[in-house]
Amino acid sequence: MGGKIKVVDLFAGCGGLTDGFKKTGLYQTIACVEWEKEPCNTLKKRLKERWGYKNPDEVVIQFDIQRVESLINGWETDPVFPAHQGLGKMAETAGGLDIIVGGPPCQAYSIAGRVRDENGMNDDYRNFLFESYVKIVDHFRPKAFIFENVPGMLSATPGGISIVERVTEAFKEIGFEIIADLRRFALLDCTEFGVPQSRKRVIILGVNKNLICETPQIALLKFYKHILPKYKSDKLETVEDAIMDLPKIFPLDEPTELKGKKYSHFFQNFEIPNHIPRMHNKRDMEIFRELASDIESKQNKFASIDSIKELYYQKTGKRSNIHKYYVLRRDKPSNTIPAHLYKDGLRHIHPDSAQARTITVREAARLQTFDDDFEFTGSLTEQYKMVGNAVPPKLAQAIALALRDFLSQFF
Repeated sequence: MGGKIKVVDLFAGCGGLTDGFKKTGLYQTIACVEWEKEPCNTLKKRLKERWGYKNPDEVVIQFDIQRVESLINGWETDPVFPAHQGLGKMAETAGGLDIIVGGPPCQAYSIAGRVRDENGMNDDYRNFLFESYVKIVDHFRPKAFIFENVPGMLSATPGGISIVERVTEAFKEIGFEIIADLRRFALLDCTEFGVPQSRKRVIILGVNKNLICETPQIALLKFYKHILPKYKSDKLETVEDAIMDLPKIFPLDEPTELKGKKYSHFFQNFEIPNHIPRMHNKRDMEIFRELASDIESKQNKFASIDSIKELYYQKTGKRSNIHKYYVLRRDKPSNTIPAHLYKDGLRHIHPDSAQARTITVREAARLQTFDDDFEFTGSLTEQYKMVGNAVPPKLAQAIALALRDFLSQFF
């Protein structure tokens, strides 16, 4: 393909996919669509400061993707969202659109979410946000798209009908095809792509059947079996590799207050942004220290789930059916960085017992492979949520490179 590949990012969040695509130097991001304010602010800041965009307020479109017609054609007045010329004008000004990327919010597809919800998330509107994605693909008719989501989408059956069947059929109706066996080919392990985190994601490549000179299923098999694997990492990245060189943050003897906020740990205004600890009470800090020390000393008193449950009972006087604590292992990838990390960090305890705390936003961001100059705005809650919702940029970069190789066969 001559020139840069023009791409639009839907459900962009804070821009994990966009950042990975930009890092290749092969793609021109025309627009990013996201409806939450703080991710939009973070993404605008990144596009301006790292990627040199002069018009980030135009490129980042804050809007509800379910309002497809307005999103494409633009709108002048709205009680919630700032006026915008629309995706259609953006694509026209750029001279066309080659690729659409993005993943609808995954909470309705996640297995954990279905377990927590009394109706198994069957009534959640997010089950069907992919329909808006399909409409936008149908309007712009790109060469291909990348649709990202959680493994739970493979087993989600809202209304008794498989989401996979719905998605496959919806794209087929508009002339696009995806791989027939998603579980076998499209379910990727992020650790294989240099992400220091146990995280699996479904990455669906869809192709415009009218634009490729090959049987779609054969072409898609080549992508998953031969092209994408070329961009796997040679090394298993660990927690040690990712976060242990960051400035240490030690507990205080007594909490302190700064600018109206309470802190249990001493920290400085580090050059690296977002490396600020949560406030912890003394009981929790004692638990963190005890659990991390047990691993450091190799005593392994808390190696079993039952022993951790018992520790929780001893410290709190409450019984729990699930084990609430997990210390990150230095020599392994971390457990998954989830969106609900913003609620608490008890399952993401720092491995250094002397620090007796859960991980900071910056540490979570590093485990997601965000660069240190990627600054997250908003409250701590919003920052943790953004990081957990994001696609790891390193995974996105591998996908972007593989996608370029795939497209170069036909265009």
